[in-house]
Amino acid sequence: MRHAASGAVFSGIYHNGHAADPVAMAELSEVLADTRTGKVRPFDVEAIDIVWEMSRRQRMAELIVLSGYRTEATNREVNGAANSQHLRAAALDLQIATSQFDSFGDAALKLGRGGVGFYRAHGFIHLDSGVVRHWIDGGGPAVAVVRGPPPRTAAEQRIDRLAEAWANLRRR
Repeated sequence: MRHAASGAVFSGIYHNGHAADPVAMAELSEVLADTRTGKVRPFDVEAIDIVWEMSRRQRMAELIVLSGYRTEATNREVNGAANSQHLRAAALDLQIATSQFDSFGDAALKLGRGGVGFYRAHGFIHLDSGVVRHWIDGGGPAVAVVRGPPPRTAAEQRIDRLAEAWANLRRR
């Protein structure tokens, strides 16, 4: 994961399948800090889980982050929503290549976790750990809040990771 504005990089392991590594999460929070002020806020593990799952499903070697945590002042400067998940360090805007935009967006919707915002004209997709919904930026305000399947519980997510690890071991 690389932040486009600051150049900060995280490439370690943040989770062991049972719990997030607090040292790695602190490093991730530094990478995802507000780039205008440098202010750091502990990043939401669920948001990182969603982004990690999307990178795994889409086989992305590198994720380019355009925005992570935002202070209220930064959020106002970029015309962010008043209740933006960025304010609570629970959202990331990811630069997505035009050739991957549709497949990434479709996969994010099928994941059925958090918010998914499509900003095709700006080349990014917003992912957050809030309630399941999606919207499309049509040049004006974001529109079309839609309910999807309920988010997977933490226990279901752990079972999914264990099942995936077991399947990978069996393939060896």
